[in-house]
Amino acid sequence: MCLALNRLVMELDLDLYQDALEDKLDEVLAKSKVKLPKSEISYEIKSNHQMTNKILNKLKEMGLIEIEFEDPSYSISITKKGVLYIRKYNEFYISMYQDIIRDHYKYRQIPAWFRMKE
Repeated sequence: MCLALNRLVMELDLDLYQDALEDKLDEVLAKSKVKLPKSEISYEIKSNHQMTNKILNKLKEMGLIEIEFEDPSYSISITKKGVLYIRKYNEFYISMYQDIIRDHYKYRQIPAWFRMKE
C-alpha cells in the first residue's frame, strides 16, 4: 500500500517534510493534474490485476486515494489524507530502519521519500 502512495507523492514533486505542508496541501492538490493509470500502480507494487484491485480498493476505502474511470482505464490520484498518511508512515519507517535502508541502497540511488527526510 505504501509503495503505491509513495509513487503518487513522487509524481506530485512534493517535499513531504516541508514546513507548513498541511496548509499548502489543499492548494497543491487542487492545482495538480497528477493521476496515474492503474497499470503504473500495478507495476510499482509488482502485483497482478487482482491484488492491485484489492490494494486500490482498500486505499480508496481509507480515503487515501481517488479512483476515476477514464475510458478505457482507471486513473488514480492521492488525497490530502493520503499525503499526510504516507508522510507519517515514512517517518516511522525511517526511524525504525534507517541504517538498514542506507546499507541496502549504498550502491544504488536511495528512494526519493528517504532522501527528502535526510
